[in-house]
Amino acid sequence: MRTSTARAATAALACLLIAGCSILAHVRHRPPPPAPPAEPAPPEWPAPVANERFELDSAQDVVGVVQVVTATKDDTLTDIARRFNVGYEEIVRANPKVDPWLPGEGREIVVPSQFILPDAPRTGLVINIAAMRIFYYPPVKRGERPVVLTHPIGIGKVGWRTPEGVTKVVRRQQDPTWRVPVSVRKEHHENGEDLDAVIGPGPDNPLGKYAFYLQWPSYLIHGTNKPAGVGLRSSHGCIRLYPEDIAQLFAMVPLGTQVRVVNQPFVFGWRDGQLYMQPFDVLEDDTRGWAKAPRRLLSKSLAATLQQQLKAHQARVDWTLVSALARAPRGVPVPITVSDTTVEQVLAAAPRVQNVVPEGSTWDGKSDLPMDEASFKQMLSDIEPGAPAEDAAQQTADAPAPGAAKAPRDRPKNGG
Repeated sequence: MRTSTARAATAALACLLIAGCSILAHVRHRPPPPAPPAEPAPPEWPAPVANERFELDSAQDVVGVVQVVTATKDDTLTDIARRFNVGYEEIVRANPKVDPWLPGEGREIVVPSQFILPDAPRTGLVINIAAMRIFYYPPVKRGERPVVLTHPIGIGKVGWRTPEGVTKVVRRQQDPTWRVPVSVRKEHHENGEDLDAVIGPGPDNPLGKYAFYLQWPSYLIHGTNKPAGVGLRSSHGCIRLYPEDIAQLFAMVPLGTQVRVVNQPFVFGWRDGQLYMQPFDVLEDDTRGWAKAPRRLLSKSLAATLQQQLKAHQARVDWTLVSALARAPRGVPVPITVSDTTVEQVLAAAPRVQNVVPEGSTWDGKSDLPMDEASFKQMLSDIEPGAPAEDAAQQTADAPAPGAAKAPRDRPKNGG
């Protein structure tokens, strides 16, 4: 009796052990909890649009498109400007509340890559010094559409302004030599630096690798060995371009090409049946009194043809909007014949694109990388090339041919 009871107890215990092992095994092999849902991938923005060459439509005065990119942790505004072929002042103006040297990772940056063509004949080279931008209209061949190429430029400093008027290209030079004016050498000497009287081709030549000599003596359109100075008032009157941009123009622009320099801080033009305004900062040495009579001067900026077209379209200009744009210029074209339009609405509708060099750009994305803030500030303090009138005899080797036209009377003493 005891034996059978013991056997029964043993059997029951065995069953319990087997059941326990089974339960424990189930606990040990329970599948892991599901992984938390992955964070959504960042949006795949489209590739940016190149903003250097545009086919022209006779009914349109606005080319390109404003684009918005997202800054990386390593970006400065000078990096993004070079990437998208815009100048320093252009990108700073378009992003007034952004630190140029620390925009911040993830910050949206406006790229002002839309342009209203200057109010000037569309032939040869047209330079709008207020916009700090050059436009080239190549000769049109039969069967081809007209095009315009545009690039940012550096212009003359305050007191050394780039002259306005019409001239032409009289000489082209690859690997130009800079014959340093006596006054510039004197200034450098007083600052503890002695310059050679002649600086030949190479990385130390402020003229860069290519130069166009104009019919205005001592004024040039040239490259630079300091690309960060493009888009600034950084010269003694000459026009300077990014190295890749002057190389492109040098291969295209022939001798005798007309060069027209205008000063248009407020540019107007048509697009898709609407009149647009693109406002820039008025240059410090512009004497036309924009602050005292803005409405009169802005009205005068509207070319007669635009006035006629306004009547034909039965459109009216929103002068309140025009005044607001003029007071706080962003360098972005805004329609001014549409009610309740704001620059903020234009920017909100602008396409978001990848922060990469656009396909078809002149820059390879690697050469002459932009400089840091300290080097930039040092560059601004440097004395740049100049050619004072009293040094004209020294410039004979680089002077245009005898009989060349003189620069406008109000030109400064220096070019360069």
